[in-house]
Amino acid sequence: MPRGQLILIEGLDRSGKSTQSQVLFEKFSPDSSLVKFPNRETKIGSIINEYLTDSDFHLSDQSAHLLFSANRWELAQSIIDDLNEGKFVVLDRYIYSGIAYSLAKSKQSSVQPEMSSVDWLYSPDKGLPKPDLTIFLTLDLKELGNRKGWGEERYEKEEFQKTVKSCFEEVFKQHDKIKSIDVNGKDIEQVTALIWAELEAHGATTLTERAIEKFE
Repeated sequence: MPRGQLILIEGLDRSGKSTQSQVLFEKFSPDSSLVKFPNRETKIGSIINEYLTDSDFHLSDQSAHLLFSANRWELAQSIIDDLNEGKFVVLDRYIYSGIAYSLAKSKQSSVQPEMSSVDWLYSPDKGLPKPDLTIFLTLDLKELGNRKGWGEERYEKEEFQKTVKSCFEEVFKQHDKIKSIDVNGKDIEQVTALIWAELEAHGATTLTERAIEKFE
């Protein structure tokens, strides 16, 4: 039976990921579902939400990284079920964010050696469903800082986001089916058109007979 496709929207904070994820979800509707990570509605997600919004709440970097991975595993089976039911599943962030942000922390502070190892950071996510296509929204840090809501959460600092951007690029070198889209100076409709063109070029707008891939 043909299945839906798994489409991931990645990017820096305030780069337009959530907006474009919502647009894609609506374009594929009613045969679609939208999953945002971290999902703050689960038990683990509520801890993550406190960590992200309360500067007085502290976790070790290792604990934080594993919590974000555990949050993805909480929803893994529901994602697979939706795909097998013919739904297009749109992800707002996923494992690449988890690895890039943890790796960025290791580059800006003195941490345990494992936090600077992409292999260690990647290992808890092995077995999760792999996107059929990943779209990475990229923009200049200067424009990022001017976006509405910037600076409200723990990781929304310009220097840190600069490091995160380079870490995304490092992580992507080890994976395929990833396309970067420059969103500088573009409005929502222009970015949507670019994303849709990439989906059509990769055959990601129709049901597929391919088996669901897993991260290995």
